[in-house]
Amino acid sequence: MASKVEEGIGRRNAIPIIHTRGTHYEIGFDIGRTFSGLIHNYVNIYRPLNETSLPLYETQEGRNVYEETLACVTKQFPQYVREIQGTADGAKIPFHKLFLMHLDDIVPNVVEGTQGNPQPVGCSTVICNQPGQEILGHTEDALSETLNHWYLVSAHVIEPGLREEKFTSLSYAGFLPGYTMGYNHHGLVYTVNTLSANKLRSGKTPRYFLARSLLGVENFVQAQQALRNEGYGAAEGFSVNMTFLTQEGDRMFHNAEVGPVKPDATQSQLSILTASPGENIFHCNKYLRLKVPEVDGLIIPSSEHRMEAICRHASPKTREDVIDILSDQTDNEYRVFQEIGPDDYVKTIAVGIFDCIEKNWSLYTDIPKYNDPILVIPLQLNNNTLCHLKNGNGVVDQ
Repeated sequence: MASKVEEGIGRRNAIPIIHTRGTHYEIGFDIGRTFSGLIHNYVNIYRPLNETSLPLYETQEGRNVYEETLACVTKQFPQYVREIQGTADGAKIPFHKLFLMHLDDIVPNVVEGTQGNPQPVGCSTVICNQPGQEILGHTEDALSETLNHWYLVSAHVIEPGLREEKFTSLSYAGFLPGYTMGYNHHGLVYTVNTLSANKLRSGKTPRYFLARSLLGVENFVQAQQALRNEGYGAAEGFSVNMTFLTQEGDRMFHNAEVGPVKPDATQSQLSILTASPGENIFHCNKYLRLKVPEVDGLIIPSSEHRMEAICRHASPKTREDVIDILSDQTDNEYRVFQEIGPDDYVKTIAVGIFDCIEKNWSLYTDIPKYNDPILVIPLQLNNNTLCHLKNGNGVVDQ
């Protein structure tokens, strides 16, 4: 059936992907060089960077927040800083611009006490843990300029003295992989929802780095340790929906709400909800359990509207039920599949369906109820080949 999305939006009908292997810097450089055009264009049009972060970076207060946070992540995750440096070098873009993009709202929130992006940016996640149907479904929502400015990174990271990493992740142009949806060869399957606390922390760990670190974890205990980030703690909020395909026993899905570290504390706030067999989990972009004061921006009513739309559906029992929910456009203002017209501030840029029984990941760039997936990735674990794609290997359709 033809797409129901308004004509002229220009959604891509192919997904760019890079398969890369090497050190963290080499991985980043390959990404930057391969997707240089996409990254340059995105950096030029990305409003939070150009309208807010870069002007504040030129002030002493803004530069202090930048330097404090860079020092924090360099001490913990020097390999991920090298990864960003590699991307910057490969794309021939100044490092500070890419790093500022990874700081999200931290600089304006700490310097001015304001939210850098008050718009309803966010995602919707539906977990179905039913007999014979173990599904994690997710809409990836982002600023409209992100549409078509993303790609898949399939990476095998090998660097002396560091843990080996194999993963595939959807990545925004110029960003570290990890803060969207993906999986690793240990069997972690996960999606991320942004949460917007009203008070962020300078000199603590940005969520992009915590999400990137998840791509190397081997089990649920390590995932919780990564999110708690003992000794530092998260600078900002987000939630992670996850399961481990290699875990023993019944299938268990988890939603982890992460809150910014409290003053004088040494780790992130963390709340875990588990869906056992026969249960479901829904999550958008509002805290449901942690008592974290949130912003006054539109992300909150957007989340409430989307959650109300999700709950109007019958409790999902099948993959088709999950797809039907994630295709919902019944709200006139904040839709689960966010697409109203060409001037939308926020759009759903992709939908992912992880089938934990069939062990595959289907990606859609349009409403999944009316379209076939553009790409289906078998989830290859442990020492097997990371993934073989239906539309070929290597770099596809830049």
